[in-house]
Amino acid sequence: MPRPREFQISLADTPYYHCISRCVRRAFLCGEDKQTHQSYEHRRQWVEDKIEQLPQVFAIEVCAYAVMSNHTHLVLHINEQQALSWDTTEVLTRWHRLFKGTLLTQKYLSKINGSPDLNSKLLNESKPLTGSELLAIEEITVIYRKRLMDISWFMRVLNEGIARQANKEDSCTGRFWEGRFKCQALLDDSALLACMAYVDLNPVRANIAKTPETSEYTSIKQRIHHALYQTQPKSLKPFVGNLKKDMLDVIPFELKEYIELVEVTGRCVREEKAGHIDNNLPTLLRRLNIEPDNWLVMTKQFTTVFHGAVGNEHVLQNFVEHKQLKRRPNLSICRRLLA
Repeated sequence: MPRPREFQISLADTPYYHCISRCVRRAFLCGEDKQTHQSYEHRRQWVEDKIEQLPQVFAIEVCAYAVMSNHTHLVLHINEQQALSWDTTEVLTRWHRLFKGTLLTQKYLSKINGSPDLNSKLLNESKPLTGSELLAIEEITVIYRKRLMDISWFMRVLNEGIARQANKEDSCTGRFWEGRFKCQALLDDSALLACMAYVDLNPVRANIAKTPETSEYTSIKQRIHHALYQTQPKSLKPFVGNLKKDMLDVIPFELKEYIELVEVTGRCVREEKAGHIDNNLPTLLRRLNIEPDNWLVMTKQFTTVFHGAVGNEHVLQNFVEHKQLKRRPNLSICRRLLA
């Protein structure tokens, strides 16, 4: 039975989460329907555009993504400190980029900046906000702030927009996505690294692309393209590489090493059997104490071998205690692959 999101997300344990959304009724998100020969490839751009836009509104950053034919993968980072740093005006302005808000929030913003897209009657209203109205504004801001750092709201905005576009194009109604997206907590650096590589190599593993740099609509292609110009994509959470070493709000790996690791792994996941690549394996795995054979298993079968939160035994135990769970998910497989 699916578990409520409150039991799957714990900021006390990790800000990183792997999310998967799948289509229903054999619907095509992208790709070509072999029965009708109709192509839906243009929809990949819909998804990628949304993935680039939403982090500009939410306090949620995208670490990795892959847009597949009937599902999407996202590795997300909840930036709680960013959300807490926003003042009332910032929170309401961001929320109004997605929704209309209330008449009271519209009135507040019209008083602050006279935004021309708000109700003209409110813009012309001369009465100042009363104390009770300001108190109500603060209460609404607390709600909106939580939503702007909530993965469920992020996925809702992402998926609902795509569903409406797809249903309109297909001239039908009803669900386009499964009712719930799958969510996995990534509790330590090993889990984060393995999951990101798993997501970035999805098209290579599915034989849709030959190499990571030619994997359309993936984060790894964006990162490699920008790396050629010594930059990093603004729409993705940055790596340590090409940035100051003391920066805290980054993915805690060297960008160059990560790209090399994905490249080497990509050569192996296309083979019928996993090979021994110790001589070529970057030092990143050695620092994280991950065996090469275990690495290949995780990057080829991450969602198959792990069902729930992922991390070494110590952080997994902390997660279980914080969420007051009766069982430790993935304990035996985490012991074997991440020990």
